[in-house]
Amino acid sequence: MRKDLIFKTIDPSEPFRSALEQTLKEGARQLLRQAIENEVQEFLDQFAEVKTEGGQRSVVRNGYLPERSVLTGIGPISLKQPRVRDKEKKHSFTSAILPPYMRRTPSVEAVVSALYLKGISTSSFPEALEALLGENAKGLSPTNIVRLKAEWEVEYKEWGKRSLSGKHYVYVWADGIYFNVRLEEDRPCLLVIIGALGDGTKEIVGIYDGHRESKISWAEVLSDLKRRGMSIAPSLAIGDGALGFWSALEEVFPETRTQRCWVHKTANVLDKMSKSSQSHAKAMIHEMYSAETKESALKAFDAFLSLYEAKYPKACECLKKDKAVLFTFYDFPAAHWQHIRTSNPIESTFATVRHRTRQTKGCGSRMATLTMVFKLATSAQKHWRKLRGYQLIEKVIKGVQFKNGEEVKEQEEVA
Repeated sequence: MRKDLIFKTIDPSEPFRSALEQTLKEGARQLLRQAIENEVQEFLDQFAEVKTEGGQRSVVRNGYLPERSVLTGIGPISLKQPRVRDKEKKHSFTSAILPPYMRRTPSVEAVVSALYLKGISTSSFPEALEALLGENAKGLSPTNIVRLKAEWEVEYKEWGKRSLSGKHYVYVWADGIYFNVRLEEDRPCLLVIIGALGDGTKEIVGIYDGHRESKISWAEVLSDLKRRGMSIAPSLAIGDGALGFWSALEEVFPETRTQRCWVHKTANVLDKMSKSSQSHAKAMIHEMYSAETKESALKAFDAFLSLYEAKYPKACECLKKDKAVLFTFYDFPAAHWQHIRTSNPIESTFATVRHRTRQTKGCGSRMATLTMVFKLATSAQKHWRKLRGYQLIEKVIKGVQFKNGEEVKEQEEVA
């Protein structure tokens, strides 16, 4: 068999698919053309009574702008937009349907963003998008991805300056996430804060480039948030005990109560024990934070120390040092416990980010890392659910007291 011969299986449905795609494109082109024509006509009608000194209409059509191709979800579509001229040069027309310089529809922009952020390398884009949008699709070069990342950088910087006035984050989760950067020796630590609002929705509050997880770095973060309008102290902050966040929080928001993350604490304790003991120890730790009352939790806490303190003093010391801030969640509604016992909102979100960095072996710069994290996190935010029992957040805001997750009635307060 000659090596220069290439055999290709012919798909009998291919001609039908091609005809269907052409029909869809032509239909879309006609609809868009008509929509733009209607938009232009509405603009002309709006200024129909505006006349020149000679009594003629001032705002008139003036041919067409040069044809341009717009990349859509069904492939490229060529369009010609009517040109509008105002003889008095007082009114200008800008299409809302086909803005100037638009070359891709928002849906395609979303596809490009999603593919890059989920791990498709820049060099693989032409092939990946050709499969989605057709072999004749244009504007799919790696250069476009570079431009897109530059746009994300601008977007991230603007987002980082937005006003937080009027925002009241009742709960906040904080963590420091480390990443590899190919072109730098140091591993940047991104300082991340997620907040829960009064209606139960969660949102990214801040993503900062920190110098490790130091108190100074976190103080800069919290001070910046306060300066931008976050004036009301959160009711509770949740995070890992190793963060410099706690010292900074005490200075910037001293009223905020603290809750150490049980996932981090469990991992830190078990790390100081033998593998043979970890399974049982983990079950005992789970019994602590899953107990229905604080009293039961403290009994499980003492039982753990009694069993392991002699053999694993470092593990027990690791547990004991945060005793005062491990059980704070019992003073909040029980419906919120699953959310406020751990920093899981951050951990689960950044699992996707870590996947992306593994795929690309790290970004090329600190700014590229920041923008990628920003885009991934804000994309994930769109799918976050409200806090369970969010109706009770209003009571937390009002300062209603809770004991073991239940609202304290007036009689109990008197007693």
